[in-house]
Amino acid sequence: MSSLSSSVIRIRGLTRTFQLKSGPVHAVRGIDLTVGRGEILGFLGPNGAGKTTTLRMLTTLLPPSGGDAEIAGHDLLRDPAGVRRRIGYVAQSGGLDPACGVREELVTQCRLHLMSRGAARERAGELARELGLSDLMDRPTGALSGGQRRRLEIAMGLANRPEVLFLDEPTTGLDPGSRAELWELVARVRAEHGTTVFLTTHYLDEADALADRVVVVDSGRIVAEGTPADLKTRYTGDPAASLQDAFLAITGRGATGEPVAI
Repeated sequence: MSSLSSSVIRIRGLTRTFQLKSGPVHAVRGIDLTVGRGEILGFLGPNGAGKTTTLRMLTTLLPPSGGDAEIAGHDLLRDPAGVRRRIGYVAQSGGLDPACGVREELVTQCRLHLMSRGAARERAGELARELGLSDLMDRPTGALSGGQRRRLEIAMGLANRPEVLFLDEPTTGLDPGSRAELWELVARVRAEHGTTVFLTTHYLDEADALADRVVVVDSGRIVAEGTPADLKTRYTGDPAASLQDAFLAITGRGATGEPVAI
């Protein structure tokens, strides 16, 4: 999908510096990136590479120190409200109230997008059907399994029918069966709705299975970019290699940041 002529994300020179007592920390050092409409992009890097900081900037949760970006036709700096109307965001840690019911969480999320009560209830029902939550609507979120909670969080991220869905480590902590269900769900969201998916993950097999294109960041900069197959061939010389092998060749570290002898 990276060959799509239309783009939904354009990033130029994006930076973020944190001023600490010990001195400045340059978390993101100039990201230039274009993401095609309907593309699933895997945004990879070791711990501390700047992935989550970049996501937080693109979702208007953190102001950039420099550079600019346009998302779904809206300027990140001049029109952050317009960006928020066009995106969905599922954070690493989630944000469900364990005492709140599934239906209430979905309806509340829809109301936050300024839907009427009737429209919010209708949209909540649609989301429940699409994401396999209909039988759980009256259950408190604290009683859900890890995979069910993640499906609910993705449903909430889709409440406003976003053009771009940002997923930050969506399957961390899930068992293999729940991870596979989430992979299928993400692929289906793109296939059925044309949603662009911007995905960070430490599971390189996940990026290999889902992503049309992979971008690898390290020390706040993009250090490699291409399809999973292209990166395997280019950095290992073996198209049958794993994406993990290519990642190690690119960064010299595992996805969680540990040094690896290669």
